Amino acid sequence: DASRSLDAPSGVHHQLRPESRRPPPSKLEFMRDVSLTRMEGVRVGHVQKVSLVPGKVHEMRTLSLKPLLFEIPGFLSDDECRVVTQLAQLKGLMESQLMVQEGQEELAKELNLSPEEIFNLLDINQDGQLQLQEILTHSRVRDGIWLTPENLREIYAGLKADKDDNGLLSLEEFRLLSNDAFQRFLLQRGVKRSQLVRNSRHTWLYQGKGAHRVLQEIKERVTRLTRVPHTLVDLSEPLQVVRYEEGGHYHAHHDSGPVYPETACSHTRLAANTSTPFETSCRYITVLFYLNSVDGGGETAFPVADNRTYDEVCLIQNDVDLMDTRRNCDKSNLRVRPTKGTAVFWYNYLSDGRGWVGVQDEYALHGGCVVTRGTKWIANKWINVDPDYQRQARYQQLVSQLPEEENDEDLTMNTDIQKPSIHQDL
Repeated sequence: DASRSLDAPSGVHHQLRPESRRPPPSKLEFMRDVSLTRMEGVRVGHVQKVSLVPGKVHEMRTLSLKPLLFEIPGFLSDDECRVVTQLAQLKGLMESQLMVQEGQEELAKELNLSPEEIFNLLDINQDGQLQLQEILTHSRVRDGIWLTPENLREIYAGLKADKDDNGLLSLEEFRLLSNDAFQRFLLQRGVKRSQLVRNSRHTWLYQGKGAHRVLQEIKERVTRLTRVPHTLVDLSEPLQVVRYEEGGHYHAHHDSGPVYPETACSHTRLAANTSTPFETSCRYITVLFYLNSVDGGGETAFPVADNRTYDEVCLIQNDVDLMDTRRNCDKSNLRVRPTKGTAVFWYNYLSDGRGWVGVQDEYALHGGCVVTRGTKWIANKWINVDPDYQRQARYQQLVSQLPEEENDEDLTMNTDIQKPSIHQDL
């Protein structure tokens, strides 16, 4: 059960059992057999040997302890990198971020939040005033536009929002703004791609039965690397392949959100007993593969890796924004250079101490530095686990009762994929 030690033998046996011999997952099997093994980092620079493919031993180096982050050179061969890239091109890539998100005002109305309640949500340090950092964090998440402190001052001036011109918004000043005032102002001015939170193109490649041999082998290798039970890997999101052109970037972000009682995980929402307006991606582990070596830039930056403390407000100090991967990647605590075939993987959540998923690891903040020369190709394999153990168990039971073809396709899709069936061909 969930209280088993992390090295419980049954968890290891379950992981190594061939997929074709496994019975359909059931609630009983899940409750009795699954415990999440967590790798030991030991210390930064520590190297351990891992066996991922027959006849070869890989080296896995610890890059940081907060978050627990590893690098595995040569995880993919040159041929495998080529196949994944070609399959993604054949499938066709879509814009990762189209434009400013809409519908936020309707959501606020649905939640029946007053201006005072919204103000208090944004006022992270609860000092009764909204600082630039607090507004920037909210706007980036809500509107998908990467505002700088200078941009925000321009907006304040254009909207005449900061009446006393002290760089802060009081509750009285905030009340005078409509919920989408910033969004309307930005749309009137026009938004460039370099101003988006993310500037890339991506697609999804299905890895289940009938998928290309290379895609299935990568999934099996990820299972051996992470030592997560097959069942969890099988029901996780497909492989995401991303292309960044010259000038492409992805500002610092978390792959997973914190899970609160009023929040549902996207992958287990069907098994949730209650409806909720909030969903988040519950990605226990991120495995990132570099499909090519980049001519210039494109590093993966971890701004606060191994910091002593984490404070969201302190990420922006004296107009230096550590989350800005176009300007300040060189100020990140850790940067991983993209090298063809190398994989890095990290945990987005801490352990709960009982063999399951705990709270979000805020140190897993990361981003893609701007590509200064050439093109960057990467792939992401996320392993989805709901921190709510019972909800994950119900989800496993629900999936086991569905027809096999529906099990393989529909429930492994991320929520932003519109047509799961298109993954069959690849």
